[in-house]
Amino acid sequence: MVKKMKYTTYLFDFDGTLVDSMPTFVSVMLRILDENAISYSDDIVKTITPLGYKGTAEYFIKLGLDKSREEIVYIMNSYALEEYKYHIEAKQNVISVLKKLKENGADLNILTASPHSMLDSCLKRLGIYDIFTNVWSCDDFNTTKADLNIYKLAAEKIGKSVEDILFLDDNYNADKTAKQAGMSVCGVYDSSSEEYACDIKNIADYYIYNFSELLELE
Repeated sequence: MVKKMKYTTYLFDFDGTLVDSMPTFVSVMLRILDENAISYSDDIVKTITPLGYKGTAEYFIKLGLDKSREEIVYIMNSYALEEYKYHIEAKQNVISVLKKLKENGADLNILTASPHSMLDSCLKRLGIYDIFTNVWSCDDFNTTKADLNIYKLAAEKIGKSVEDILFLDDNYNADKTAKQAGMSVCGVYDSSSEEYACDIKNIADYYIYNFSELLELE
């Protein structure tokens, strides 16, 4: 028997949380730097994941990439779009759990660094776009998930206080910022962020390895 769920309003990350897209994201971003002989630190994925494509482009420029933000974003899109449109799949049990949450009356929302061109097409192909009340890219807020205000703005648009929303993300920096903004936080395991799992557990209210665990939160 499924226990009564503690939360009724959810704000999900997309890449690495709902879909198994982090290998694509990482390969695209590092490919751009490698092609342009730009050196980077070992923790670059942890740094850029909450920034969105525009924010990541700006970060790459600071690293020494001699291209405009618009040029870099265009390259990112051209490298990644086909994967999102045709190949990237949902993580294990994500679709069934989302449907169960929705059946139980939960309000489901997405806030992701990915642009709508990738986000929307992937969700529609997977048949879960309409499950969500709001599907937001960071572009919709003209800021990134490294900004406390994005979580407060999302809460306002949802119509709930930040304290009443459970935020789920596989990225440490996003989880930390959402927690600082006042949201309850559930870290999500992804192989791309495995080395930061302990860090996430230290700041999150919950941590799940499989989406089925979401139905059992107390």
